Amino acid sequence: MKPEPFLAELNRLRKDIGEDKSDIEWLTLHHAFVFISYKMADFQKYLNEAEARGEFAEFEKE
Repeated sequence: MKPEPFLAELNRLRKDIGEDKSDIEWLTLHHAFVFISYKMADFQKYLNEAEARGEFAEFEKE
Protein backbone atom coordinates (compact mmCIF):
# COMPACT_ATOMS: atom_id res chain seq x y z
CA MET A 1 0.00 0.00 0.00
CA LYS A 2 1.34 3.40 -0.97
CA PRO A 3 0.82 6.62 1.04
CA GLU A 4 -0.38 8.69 -1.91
CA PRO A 5 -4.00 7.46 -1.85
CA PHE A 6 -4.23 8.30 1.85
CA LEU A 7 -2.84 11.77 1.28
CA ALA A 8 -5.16 12.32 -1.67
CA GLU A 9 -8.16 11.35 0.46
CA LEU A 10 -7.10 13.56 3.36
CA ASN A 11 -6.61 16.44 0.94
CA ARG A 12 -10.02 15.83 -0.67
CA LEU A 13 -11.72 15.80 2.73
CA ARG A 14 -9.84 18.95 3.75
CA LYS A 15 -10.89 20.78 0.58
CA ASP A 16 -14.50 19.53 0.78
CA ILE A 17 -15.10 21.17 4.15
CA GLY A 18 -13.42 24.43 3.15
CA GLU A 19 -10.66 26.25 4.97
CA ASP A 20 -11.81 27.47 8.37
CA LYS A 21 -8.97 27.90 10.84
CA SER A 22 -11.49 28.08 13.69
CA ASP A 23 -12.93 24.62 12.84
CA ILE A 24 -11.33 21.67 14.64
CA GLU A 25 -12.30 19.31 11.80
CA TRP A 26 -10.45 21.40 9.22
CA LEU A 27 -7.48 21.90 11.56
CA THR A 28 -7.27 18.15 12.21
CA LEU A 29 -7.37 17.23 8.52
CA HIS A 30 -4.97 20.00 7.57
CA HIS A 31 -2.34 19.15 10.16
CA ALA A 32 -2.63 15.40 9.59
CA PHE A 33 -2.13 16.02 5.86
CA VAL A 34 0.87 18.29 6.41
CA PHE A 35 2.48 16.03 9.02
CA ILE A 36 2.12 12.89 6.91
CA SER A 37 3.45 14.79 3.88
CA TYR A 38 6.59 15.69 5.84
CA LYS A 39 6.99 12.17 7.25
CA MET A 40 6.41 10.11 4.11
CA ALA A 41 9.16 7.59 4.85
CA ASP A 42 7.81 6.97 8.35
CA PHE A 43 4.26 6.70 7.04
CA GLN A 44 5.36 4.24 4.35
CA LYS A 45 7.04 2.13 7.05
CA TYR A 46 3.82 2.20 9.08
CA LEU A 47 1.78 1.20 6.02
CA ASN A 48 4.17 -1.67 5.26
CA GLU A 49 3.74 -2.96 8.81
CA ALA A 50 -0.06 -2.56 8.64
CA GLU A 51 -0.12 -4.38 5.30
CA ALA A 52 1.91 -7.23 6.77
CA ARG A 53 -0.75 -7.54 9.49
CA GLY A 54 -3.42 -7.80 6.79
CA GLU A 55 -5.09 -4.51 7.60
CA PHE A 56 -5.76 -3.66 3.96
CA ALA A 57 -7.08 -7.06 2.88
CA GLU A 58 -10.72 -5.90 2.64
CA PHE A 59 -9.77 -2.77 0.71
CA GLU A 60 -7.56 -4.67 -1.71
CA LYS A 61 -10.35 -7.15 -2.55
CA GLU A 62 -12.20 -4.48 -4.50
